[in-house]
Amino acid sequence: MIAQLGDFRMGYDDSGEGLPVVFLHGFPHDRNLWNAQRLALSSQARCIVPDLRGFGHSSTHGPFSVDQYADDVIALLDALQVERAVVCGLSMGGYVAMALWRRHPDRVKAFVFCDTKAGADSDEARAKRDELAALVRKDGARAIAEAQIQGMVGATTRERRPEVVAGMRAMMARQPVAGIVGALQALRDRPDSRETLRTISVPVLVVVGEDDVLTPIKEARAIAEALPTSARVRLEIIAGAGHVPCLERPAATTHAISDFLSTLA
Repeated sequence: MIAQLGDFRMGYDDSGEGLPVVFLHGFPHDRNLWNAQRLALSSQARCIVPDLRGFGHSSTHGPFSVDQYADDVIALLDALQVERAVVCGLSMGGYVAMALWRRHPDRVKAFVFCDTKAGADSDEARAKRDELAALVRKDGARAIAEAQIQGMVGATTRERRPEVVAGMRAMMARQPVAGIVGALQALRDRPDSRETLRTISVPVLVVVGEDDVLTPIKEARAIAEALPTSARVRLEIIAGAGHVPCLERPAATTHAISDFLSTLA
């Protein structure tokens, strides 16, 4: 489906009934990242899965920032007449979820933070973002797919599930260059969210792949430890998965999210 939100077009899926849950993909993905969860959880919840600005079927023009991504999500919820939702974000989607809490806390019922972190980029990481942007401008989206595939999926997946690796590579390679470059700028310039975590007062599930090398278990634990007791935080480590457990171990990831959602009813 396509929502026209002013001058911005947003691709999204909307299926199921009940508690609204918004699934936010990572970089450089699109909403298909969450297909398994959307299909499995539609009997339990209303699953709303957008393409963030610059990805999938969404418009590729700026501005690009985690705040803009967050405002885009709220514009979609407004169009769908959804007052509050559980927000589930993976990696970059987690940064957008944290921006949502800073900007629109009254719209969030609970969070699922998947394979993400709260800190800002280091100087070294910012320089790497700029190098990747230059690479994509020169060689296209396929270049970033090749550059990131090793870290994107875990060692177990690379060894045992080549079809998942191929699917992730294809997803990254089909994203618009403008969206990739814009997102790299947004990621580079995003604020530190560690203080934001301390203010969260809704329930939180933290999910991380056991083999994640991009945002490893220590980052997930740091999020869990920074959250106040009012967040009633739960931490789930998905065995045999890397940075995208929703693709690598879909059933285990879906079970963790489903169990968490059942506590919110």
